[in-house]
Amino acid sequence: MTHVQDPPERADQLVRTLGVPQIVFMVVAMAAPLTVVAGLIPLMIALGNGVGAPLDFVVMGAVLVLFTVGFSAMTPEVKDAGAFYSYVEKGLGRIAGLGTAALAIATYAVLLVSVAAYLGAAAHSVLVTLADVSIPWWALSALCLTAIGFLGYHNIEMSARALGVLLVAEILIVVVLDAAIILRGGDHGLTTQSFTWDAFSQGAVGTGVMFAIFGFIGFEATAVFRSEAKDPDTTIPRATYAAVLIIAALYTISAWAVVVGAGADKVVESATSDPVALTPDLATRYVSLLAHDLVQILLATSFFACVLTVHNVVSRYTFSLGGKGVLPRRFAAVHPRHHSPHVASMVTSGVVFLALAVMALLRLDPVVEIYAWFGGAGTLGLILLLCLTSVAVVVHFRLTPHRATAWKGTVAPGIAAACLLVTLCLVLSNFELLIGSREVAYAFIAFLVAAFVAGAGWALRPVAGRTVDNDSREL
Repeated sequence: MTHVQDPPERADQLVRTLGVPQIVFMVVAMAAPLTVVAGLIPLMIALGNGVGAPLDFVVMGAVLVLFTVGFSAMTPEVKDAGAFYSYVEKGLGRIAGLGTAALAIATYAVLLVSVAAYLGAAAHSVLVTLADVSIPWWALSALCLTAIGFLGYHNIEMSARALGVLLVAEILIVVVLDAAIILRGGDHGLTTQSFTWDAFSQGAVGTGVMFAIFGFIGFEATAVFRSEAKDPDTTIPRATYAAVLIIAALYTISAWAVVVGAGADKVVESATSDPVALTPDLATRYVSLLAHDLVQILLATSFFACVLTVHNVVSRYTFSLGGKGVLPRRFAAVHPRHHSPHVASMVTSGVVFLALAVMALLRLDPVVEIYAWFGGAGTLGLILLLCLTSVAVVVHFRLTPHRATAWKGTVAPGIAAACLLVTLCLVLSNFELLIGSREVAYAFIAFLVAAFVAGAGWALRPVAGRTVDNDSREL
C-alpha cells in the first residue's frame, strides 16, 4: 500500500509532537477506567446480565478490534483529521460525511455535558466526605471547566502530561484492587462462571452490552489527533489497537474481580441494593480504608481527565470544520505561540458552561438526570458513528480493492458493521430504559437525527471561497 506523506509543518499549523503513548493516554483517559469500574460495572451487574458482565466487555472488545482493522486500513487513505466524518466522506461522499460531522459534534457535545456534570458531583462527594465542606456541584463543575479550558487553550502536550499523571493514578488503584481480590481468592474462591454462555445469556443481555460499549467511548478519538501525531499513518493505527486492547483487558479483569470479590451468588443483590458503594466497599474490604478514600478522590480526577479529553476532541472537530468552511473560518485559527486550536477550544468551553448553567437553573440532578440522559444519548450516537464508518470503509475498498486486502477492506469491517447494527437494535430497544423517560428518549433520538440531517443539508449548499488546505490545517 502506498503511504502519502502529510505536508511539512508550517508556522500556522498544529505541531506534530504526539507519539503512540501520549495518544493512548488521552483516549484511555476519555474512557475513564475508574468511572467504569466504580460506576458502570455495578450497573451492568444490577441491570444487565449479572455475573455475565465480564463477557460483555470481551464480546464488544472483539467487535471493536474488527472495526479497528478496517479503521486502520483506511487511515493512510484519509489525510484529514476529522476522524469519523473524514472516513465517511471518503467512502460515502460529502453529504454523508458532513451529516456524520454534525452527528459527531452532537454526540461528543452531549457526552461532554454529561461527564462535566458528573465531575461536579464527584468533586462534591469528595469534599463532603473528606473535609465536611459542601459546595454546589455546578460551582465545582465550573471551576474544573475553567482549568480544562486553560489546558485546552495551550499546547496539546500540556494536556497529555496532565492526563498521563491522572491516568496512571487511577489505573494503579484499579490494578491494586483487582490484584488484592484475586490474590485473596475473592469471597469464596475464584470462579470462571462469568465466562460461560449461561452467565452471559441470562438477564437483560442487551442492557449489559449497551453499558459495555459505553465503557469503550473514546477509543476512536485517536484519529482526531492526526495533525499532532508524529507519524500519523503509523501512530494512529497502533494507538487505536492499543487503546481497544487495553480497555477491553482492564474492564474484563476488573468486572470479573468485582464479581468474585463480592461473591458470584451475592454480587447481583449487592449491586442492586447500592451500586455506588459496591466498588469502594470492596476497596475497604480487600485493601484498606485508605483505598476507599483514594477511590473516591481518583473517581473525581478520572472524570476530570475524561472531560479534558472530550473537550479536546470536540474542539478539534470544530477546528477541522472551520478549516473546511462549514463553520466560521475563525474556528480554524491556530495560536501563534501555543500551536493550539485556541478559538475552537474557547467556543467549546463556552457552550458547555452555558448548557450546565441552564441545567443548574432547572435544578436537574447531575447524576440521575444529566449524566444518565446525556450519557445514554452519547452512547447511541457513538454506535451510529461506528456503523456509518464501518459501511464507509467497506464501500471505499470495494471501489478501490487494490488498496487493501479483502480481510482488511471488506471482511473485518463488514462483520463489524453487522455486529454494530445488531448492537444498535439492542440499544434502541432498551433506550427508554437507559434514559428513564420515553419523552426524553424520543427527544434525544430526534436531536441526533436532526444533527445528521442538518449536516447533510449543509453539504448541499455551495461553500464560498476556497477551503483551507486540510492536510496542513486540520486535526
